Formats: sequence, structure tokens, C-alpha cells
Amino acid sequence: MTRSAIYARYSSNMQREASIEDQARLCMERAEREGWSVIETFSDMALSGASMHRPGLQNLIGMAERGQIDVEIAEALDRLSRDQADVAVIYKHLSFHGVRIVTLAEGEISELHVGLKGTMNQLFLKDLADKTRRGLRGRIEAGRSGGGNAYGYDIVRRMASDGSPVTGERVINANEAEIIRRIFRTFADGISPKAIARQLNAEDIPGPRGKLWRDTAIRGHRQRGTGILNNEMYVGRLV
Repeated sequence: MTRSAIYARYSSNMQREASIEDQARLCMERAEREGWSVIETFSDMALSGASMHRPGLQNLIGMAERGQIDVEIAEALDRLSRDQADVAVIYKHLSFHGVRIVTLAEGEISELHVGLKGTMNQLFLKDLADKTRRGLRGRIEAGRSGGGNAYGYDIVRRMASDGSPVTGERVINANEAEIIRRIFRTFADGISPKAIARQLNAEDIPGPRGKLWRDTAIRGHRQRGTGILNNEMYVGRLV
């Protein structure tokens, strides 16, 4: 009997964890119709399709190398990878070990699929990156956060009127804001970041992320704009 393995993946916030189960169920139905025995189901959750460093994918390749499967089943070729070079590597690797790739969307994968589909997926990734950068720029120009958070601010979590999550909003944390003002005042008085950190720790004042204060968290890096003293956000400038 033909031995097969299923691979499923989801990565974007437009999908949900159940997407893995949906993909696996549809692939299982295909295997049953073909009369294939499903040896194993591999999956990667919330991991980008532009990376080969995925546990499920690596385990699938390992099973192929050991000669344990004859067919790999996926919902579509972009579930294996959206990166054109990675698609070619996966196809070449599995083919070398005699493993066919069959997807529900494209059927049995050939070199033609790898070339055309890989190019389309690569263009998708480029377009996605451009849209992401435009979205981040729009958030910054609107005075909101482009990602991450800084000490002294709390992230606002709320839903818009259409039910979508609102991103980039934050409010000042009054307690942490007073610590920031204190750090600036003390530094202006000639006290070193290392001494300031010792003083804050001695008073059991929690540092960023609830950890101990370190001088690096206070002085940061001037060129990178990190640390309390070098973060331009504290003078009202978003970079």
C-alpha cells in the first residue's frame, strides 16, 4: 500500500488554529479516495511560509529521508512554502528520496508547478511586505505605535466598530512615567546610569517587563535610539 504523510500549516491572523484540522481532514479524505495509508500528519502553527525552519516540515523531510513515505499530501503548494527557492529545495529533496508531492489545489506537483507557483508565491510575499510597510507608516503618521511597546506606556486593546482589532494605540502609564521623569532628572544631576539602576533596584521598583533595572536599560544605545535616555519617544518624536 502507498504510504503517505499529511502536512498542514497556518500563519496569518486571518486564519485560525482550526485551519490545521480543516486542512488535515481534507487531505485525509483525498488519501482515502486514493487508497493511501496515512502514516503521519505534520503541522506548523502560526509560522511563516517563508521559512524552512519549521519543526513539522523538518520532521516530514526526515521521514522522507528514512524512506518511510511515498507521497506527501498538502492542501496547496504554498502550505509547504511561499518562498520560491524553498519550494524548489523541498521538491528536489523529496523527489530525490522518491516521494511525490500531491496537493488538493494543484494535483501532483511537477517542475512546472514549482516554477510557476513558486514565482506567484514569491510575488505574494513581496506584495504582503509592501502592504505591511504601508500599514506601519500609516500608523506612525497617525501618531500610533508601529509595533512593540516602550516602558511608560500601556497598549490599548479594543475592537473597532466593524469588529476588527484596533492596533497601535497606547496610553501613558502614570506610575512608570514618573520613574522616567525621575531617571531624566537624576541623570541631569550627574548621576550615572549604573548608579540610577542600583538606586531603583534598592527601592524594589520593577524595571521594564518586571525585571531588575540595568544600566543598559537606562542608557541604551545612542545611534539605535534605545534605552530610556536615548528613546526619542520620550520627547514626543516617533521614529
